[in-house]
Amino acid sequence: MRLYDFNASANCYKVRLLAAQLGLELELVPVDLFAGESQTPEHLARNPAGRTPVLELDSGDHLAESGAILLYLAEGTALLPDDKLGRARAAQWLFFEQNLLEPNIGTGRFWILTGRAEGRDELVRRWQKVGRHSLDVLERRLAGHEFLLDTSYSVADVGLYAYTHLAGDAGIELGDYPGVEAWLRRVEAQPGFMNDLEPYPEHAGSGGRSAHG
Repeated sequence: MRLYDFNASANCYKVRLLAAQLGLELELVPVDLFAGESQTPEHLARNPAGRTPVLELDSGDHLAESGAILLYLAEGTALLPDDKLGRARAAQWLFFEQNLLEPNIGTGRFWILTGRAEGRDELVRRWQKVGRHSLDVLERRLAGHEFLLDTSYSVADVGLYAYTHLAGDAGIELGDYPGVEAWLRRVEAQPGFMNDLEPYPEHAGSGGRSAHG
């Protein structure tokens, strides 16, 4: 399988992390978002939204959106429950991540690290407020649970780890969430864990398109 990938994207990182933990080999094809490579006709044919990650199957079919890719790769493994409710709960947390956590922590982080936040304090504060709310949700869930799906490490933890562990880059103090911090350490202790997320490139401050602006 082939992954159209941007190595500074946490959405792409979560796919690489799951693949590593499942022992899957992916051919990584770099897509430079800030050089406009995600908006070429070739990439738009793979994903009309012009985003990464995109998984290319051996059949030649393409699958976009990180949560969908995670669910596809985890199918039939111990990281995705085999019962209907368990699978729905895994999807629930992946939807939560893309709806509430990633758009605020991820966007705040992106704007701060690429210099776009200068002079836009009110906008950044809004992202931080909702980002903290998303961490409040996780803190409540993890108060009595080792992992997001009770006691079993799953694809849900992979999906939520990617942006949660970067909250500090968005100006949110993770020390205010001891349950979340303890969960992050448990995720990092799982077999096959790795973190190959790269910093944003120098030219990220101008040009190109990202999911965050």
